[in-house]
Amino acid sequence: MPLYKTITLQDNTNLLIWKIEESFDTLAKGIILTTHCQNRVDGMKSDLHRRGFMSVRHLLAQMNYTDHDLYYDDNGKPHLNDGKHISITHSYNFAAIIISTTEVGIDIEKQRPKIIRIAHKFTPLEEYRTLANDDAIMRKLTIVWGAKESLYKSFANPGVSFLENIYVEDFRLDATQTKSTVSFNGDSETYDIFFEEFEEFTLVYALIS
Repeated sequence: MPLYKTITLQDNTNLLIWKIEESFDTLAKGIILTTHCQNRVDGMKSDLHRRGFMSVRHLLAQMNYTDHDLYYDDNGKPHLNDGKHISITHSYNFAAIIISTTEVGIDIEKQRPKIIRIAHKFTPLEEYRTLANDDAIMRKLTIVWGAKESLYKSFANPGVSFLENIYVEDFRLDATQTKSTVSFNGDSETYDIFFEEFEEFTLVYALIS
């Protein structure tokens, strides 16, 4: 069972990471999905997406939840029936969840050079030109993207712009945290951002301050 890592924060927040190594059929054993989620899986064309989806259900089981404890609102944001907050992510061969009594968001991203080409769509790229090389720029931009993705998931308003409404405070690449603010339609929330890198992936998670 490839439970890759667990992180406990402040005694009320748990983060779990799964490394996806099994086949879909292996992951599907013992998992009973709601009709809604079964239809979602059946409609997925990518085997990797299907395996990621089922890996998340195994992570839920680690926290004593089932798929029937999970529901999605009209914006596609996941919720737990017991009132705790949850955020979900998967990318290639990693999946992760974060569960907390406070508002949270999470994102895993594979580090890829193409993020430099699209950076202007979500952040002012000139802020990162002082870094030593393209690899450092790629790594920092991936953290910024992950932070903004985490806040977007948590804030859960489809009108929010990564470029215009979410601001990530500058940080050192060798640090482990920063802060970020989302402001939209008169509402504003500040989050503590935590990040780490492993196996050429970047994990970012956000907890409301």
